[in-house]
Amino acid sequence: MGGYKHIEKCVGSYIAAHYKDAIEIGIGRNTDAAQCIYDAGTAIRCTDIHPFLHTACLRFFVNDIFEPDVTLYAGADVLYAIRPAEEMIPPLIQLAARLNCDLLVYHLGFESYDDGGEKIECGVILHRYNTHQNPSKSVA
Repeated sequence: MGGYKHIEKCVGSYIAAHYKDAIEIGIGRNTDAAQCIYDAGTAIRCTDIHPFLHTACLRFFVNDIFEPDVTLYAGADVLYAIRPAEEMIPPLIQLAARLNCDLLVYHLGFESYDDGGEKIECGVILHRYNTHQNPSKSVA
């Protein structure tokens, strides 16, 4: 398996296996990872700055990560983004820290931010920039 569908399947499968309540930031028109998470029975919400049309099964909210409505993210144990613009990473890290949840990022190519965070191999390389501190929500 190659290409984007492989990336989204790997990301979605990893999140569905390790988390209970996920939020994809900057979903755009590519719903494959979110659909994979939903199909696995894991709670999933999606946000983007633009109002895209998505399937009825995906909960979608228009939200700007640079001025987030924190109430939309309540209860999440992981935020994730697939190929986000580099300037999105600092506010993503800040929001994950504020929510005390993990942040997973799949970067385009060999990009990373700051020290690159913890690298997770799940068929593709994910970068975990924030790890929640709540041991009752701990994941493997």
